[in-house]
Amino acid sequence: MKVIAFVGPSGTGKSYRSVIVSKQYGADAIIDDGILISNGRLLAGSSAKNQPTRIASVKHALFMKPQQCVEVRKALRENNISCLMILGTSDGMVEKIAANIGIGPIEHTVYIDEIATSDEMKLAKSMRMEKGQHVIPVPTFEIKQQFSGYFLHPLRHFQRNLDNSGDVTENEKSIVRPTFSYMGDYTISDSVIVDIAAHEARSIDGVVKVHNINLRKTKHGVHIDTTLILRYGVNINEVGRNVQHAIRDNVEKYTSVNARRVHIYVKNLKK
Repeated sequence: MKVIAFVGPSGTGKSYRSVIVSKQYGADAIIDDGILISNGRLLAGSSAKNQPTRIASVKHALFMKPQQCVEVRKALRENNISCLMILGTSDGMVEKIAANIGIGPIEHTVYIDEIATSDEMKLAKSMRMEKGQHVIPVPTFEIKQQFSGYFLHPLRHFQRNLDNSGDVTENEKSIVRPTFSYMGDYTISDSVIVDIAAHEARSIDGVVKVHNINLRKTKHGVHIDTTLILRYGVNINEVGRNVQHAIRDNVEKYTSVNARRVHIYVKNLKK
């Protein structure tokens, strides 16, 4: 397997440009911040941006844990990857990643200043420093469960000339504010999620009363059990589905917490 590298300082737009650069140099997979990506799919690993501290993030990105390396090597074999591109902030970093995984040597290195102008790198840097935004070069649905409770949304194509080839899904990217962001941590209380769920349930035609809402948090999101009293004569299944969709969509919209399960229980009917 051929191994190449894409190197540049942190926040200069490597992840944003990684897909198009990988195509230009014939790479069919990318390693970026702890994850192995190919054709817009996450093949192995988890994002270093989801680590609790900056130090933990660096160690994760360097593949310091043996299990990480085993998982990636297995995915490389199973997916018949012929050319791998490793992203890093320095020559030493990409060489360390390759050594830890047990691949290499690195045959060619592409530097960010060969690809991006100084103005483009400044713009990328401002996104990082002023807004705490980091790009992950996979569609949001591929990594959504890794970032429950943290701001995550699709990145629209601001520079279409970079993304005008290949499958649309393959070219999609996501923006996330990492858990270790220097802009400060934040928490979302259970009561906020319950209040949103209750408000959305009450807004659905046919719901007379929200009797109770139970919330259970998991690593990748929340389970929401909602007990309702409905108006007599309504289509129970239809109203229940409407409530489910309203709760799921708006809890995720307003909190970024993944609604992994929304169960609806109908306690009573009332005229």
